[in-house]
Amino acid sequence: MTFSASYYCPHCETMVELERDAYLADKAVTPYPFEGWEYAAPDEAFEDAEGVRFVCGESDGPGIEWRTNPWNETEEGEYEAETDLGCGEPFYLSFVKFADGEELDPRAPAEYVRLSEGMSTKTPRGPTFER
Repeated sequence: MTFSASYYCPHCETMVELERDAYLADKAVTPYPFEGWEYAAPDEAFEDAEGVRFVCGESDGPGIEWRTNPWNETEEGEYEAETDLGCGEPFYLSFVKFADGEELDPRAPAEYVRLSEGMSTKTPRGPTFER
């Protein structure tokens, strides 16, 4: 079963409508890719990827349509800015991703870094003055 889902570019708010399978669960739309996620172009078989990489205003094809964000329309039915459709910047639709039956949090760092050994990190160390 497929349906159309709409997303907007986080850079310029241009809308994109994507025809996709209903079983895919959206995680987020961001101006940057999540670490460890693999992205496909919207005109590729993105169902096997972990997200879709859009370039705003590009990749017209079957199952994808770009349009101006209707929320930017004025009362007279015109748009606030007369520009080309899309800004050309990349943005990313990430799907929910699981590992060992647990949903992965893309904000969690892949590894933790220890900044200092044996020093307290409760307060920053200020400058030292020689007298």
